[in-house]
Amino acid sequence: MKKKLMLIDGNSVAYRAFFALPLLNNNKGVYTNAVYGFTTMLMKVLEEEQPTHILVAFDAGKTTFRHKTFQEYKGGRQKTPPELSEQLPFLRELLNAYGIKQYELENYEADDIIGTLAVEAEKDGYEVKVISGDKDLTQLSTDHVTVGITRKGMTDIENYTPEHVMEKYGLTPGQIIDMKGLMGDQSDNIPGVPGVGEKTAIKLLKEFGTLEALLDSIDQVSGPKLKERLTEHKDLAILSKKLATIETAAPVDISMDEIEYKGYDPADLKAVFQELEFNSLLDKIEGGDSPEESTELKQVEFTTVETINEDLFSNQMAFYLEVLEENYYTGEIVGFGLADENGPVFLPADIALQSASFKKWAEDDTQKKLVYDAKRSIVALKRRGIELKGIEFDLLLASYLLNPSESTTDFAGVAKRHGFTDVETDEVVYGKGVKRKVAEKEALGEHLARKALGIHALYKTCLDELKENEQLKLFYELELPLSLVLAKMEYTGVKVDVGRLKKMRGEMAERLTDIEAKIHHLAGQEFNINSPKQLGVILFEKLGLPVIKKTKTGYSTAADVLEKLAPSHEIIQEILNYRQLGKLQSTYIEGLLKVVQKDTDKVHTRFNQALTQTGRLSSTDPNLQNIPIRLEEGRKIRQAFIPSQKDWVIFAADYSQIELRVLAHIAEDENLIEAFRQDMDIHTKTAMDVFHVSKEEVTPNMRRQAKAVNFGIIYGISDYGLSQNLGITRKEAGKFIERYLQSFPGVKNYMEDIVLEAKQKGYVSTLLHRRRYIPEIMSRNFNVRSFGERTAMNTPIQGSAADIIKKAMVEMAEKLEETGLQARLLLQVHDELIFEVPKDEIEKLKVLVPSVMENALELKVPLKVDYAYGPTWYDAK
Repeated sequence: MKKKLMLIDGNSVAYRAFFALPLLNNNKGVYTNAVYGFTTMLMKVLEEEQPTHILVAFDAGKTTFRHKTFQEYKGGRQKTPPELSEQLPFLRELLNAYGIKQYELENYEADDIIGTLAVEAEKDGYEVKVISGDKDLTQLSTDHVTVGITRKGMTDIENYTPEHVMEKYGLTPGQIIDMKGLMGDQSDNIPGVPGVGEKTAIKLLKEFGTLEALLDSIDQVSGPKLKERLTEHKDLAILSKKLATIETAAPVDISMDEIEYKGYDPADLKAVFQELEFNSLLDKIEGGDSPEESTELKQVEFTTVETINEDLFSNQMAFYLEVLEENYYTGEIVGFGLADENGPVFLPADIALQSASFKKWAEDDTQKKLVYDAKRSIVALKRRGIELKGIEFDLLLASYLLNPSESTTDFAGVAKRHGFTDVETDEVVYGKGVKRKVAEKEALGEHLARKALGIHALYKTCLDELKENEQLKLFYELELPLSLVLAKMEYTGVKVDVGRLKKMRGEMAERLTDIEAKIHHLAGQEFNINSPKQLGVILFEKLGLPVIKKTKTGYSTAADVLEKLAPSHEIIQEILNYRQLGKLQSTYIEGLLKVVQKDTDKVHTRFNQALTQTGRLSSTDPNLQNIPIRLEEGRKIRQAFIPSQKDWVIFAADYSQIELRVLAHIAEDENLIEAFRQDMDIHTKTAMDVFHVSKEEVTPNMRRQAKAVNFGIIYGISDYGLSQNLGITRKEAGKFIERYLQSFPGVKNYMEDIVLEAKQKGYVSTLLHRRRYIPEIMSRNFNVRSFGERTAMNTPIQGSAADIIKKAMVEMAEKLEETGLQARLLLQVHDELIFEVPKDEIEKLKVLVPSVMENALELKVPLKVDYAYGPTWYDAK
């Protein structure tokens, strides 16, 4: 087999991935876009290249031997955004899982490591493939060294061979450094010869061959100005070539045997993918379709029940319900496991669901049940006409409160975290993905029996831990009652005006056609608007708009680029509208139509109660918390959500700036507290304090910037993040944050104190004792530690706000039952509660809902609730 060495420029590819993809983060709040882009590239090249040896080279530090020659080398580069820096440890973790060696060398760059190994490997008969985002490395290409440069999307790689370099530039790879000597390199702060660009440099090199030959023959150069520049900056050109030359004899101390690639362990790689939540990539792992190897389990004796009678049941019994489909509203129940001191039993679904004794026990509130995922159990049984009552314990919720960072909901994973190991994963028993199917009766029975045993075994253990954490009240008075409220909301569903949705689909299609025609008219020709390449040609060549950013494939037409160009030409806003409407059409209108229940015209979203680390709810199938409302057409999608009964309306109530109010309370900042007590516009107040102006002097732009900082502070925003939000420099953004913290000293003290508390305890808590453990805060790695500090600042604020609205939901459900009102709670969307209500109950709800929500928790500042109602969700604004 031919030996092939792959060398990857770690910093360059990660940097390229970071800016090529939008900021992504997992549920822990860890940014992942750079690692994700790097991973997709790596998966592709490993499959295509099949290397026998592989190494990822990293820069060792900020200074290299080149700085001795030219102190300002790379001096113009901005500081690496923390959103990227904090991803680098996770990138290294990923590479370790892949079994890929990493290497860095003090005083040298990754380029030099790659250059040295490429030359050495070629001499030893290897084929070499270099992967980078930096075209400087194309100087290394030979007949046996190919340099792949990543382009937009990360999986599109342009391969530079000597032939391709010649085709691209009309130069040999060796002349690339001569070209850099002449034209310089702004990104590396290599000066070059002032006034000499790429075209001039290439023209000169085609004529003279090398930089040295050119400088020896300056008299033969045509053009007095060019001749003068070359003469005046001769030394600068020689210096620039030296800086651009990759060292191919660096003291690299690593052998080929050390970087031989032996593949990866699917289990290790799967664990990293799960941690980073690269769910779409899990199926691509080699061996990933095979279930995990089962460990030897203790033998379990269980009984399969064929005839059910009341003697089967006992009080405080573990009860597990299995639905294989993720959507348990429509999915079929396949069986039940029960367990008490007498051992476990298996109830086949067809027998249990037809049994009067089973129904009687399930609906008996005095018969206490210990379950796993109460919400799922209630909804699945209610679909079969059984009202599950008497739930005393939920293992899923208890485990979630004890450690919300463990995001798996697979029963075996949860049970094993708490010491119960005698249960297989669902993948082992049922298979994975499309291969998933109901196991044989005996295997199914044993699996469900083991799950019921696990619930029974862990019941007291988890309660003891909750008690030790002062979380019993949070469990029994908030999360467990909330699961019943959410179950009712999920089962009730939300009525959709299907006719209106279909009409919107038609209207949007017409609107898209009109916009398309207008864009073509403004462009003066027809072209594919969805093609970045064709769009780039129209905007930057035909219309002559200023080029803001280029990619490896041409001009960047990303949203941020277009937004900056918006004032330059009428066509830009039309393109932005076209893109937004296209997404609304495909993702939301078509997406909603696919999940509407045909018999009821309702959608039944699932609320994820045990997912986010801050305690916030999320929703899926469909995600009704994420309907875009910035665009009027997006807001109008809410017109399709209507009451389920005649003469009813949709009633919406939302907290006003709840997270900022929580911040004022927790930070005990007198300025913030006073502003909220005086019912001031908080963003105007912030602008007044930060800019030192009167209320009358606050401009709309000042208020916009103040608003960005107010909300940014809550999420631990960096100067980079704020600069991106406001379109200002990082230096300006940094000064703005500094002025904010001077204006609100209580906030500054809170941020410092909560970080110290997190370091001492290892976790932070919300006002209702919800915990989030932050091991990252003790990391020796600066970037990982910085992420931990931001998490420590944000979690008590966001988590307390989540606790407040959850408490309001529980109390609201109780009030509706107490008062006998028919109004129903349908949705929770972040800080907003959505009801459907008979018209004759509106006046009562206008008093009841704000009263309950504003008094859910007493703070040092008043909670404020705004409400509205109308015939559709759109009108309730």
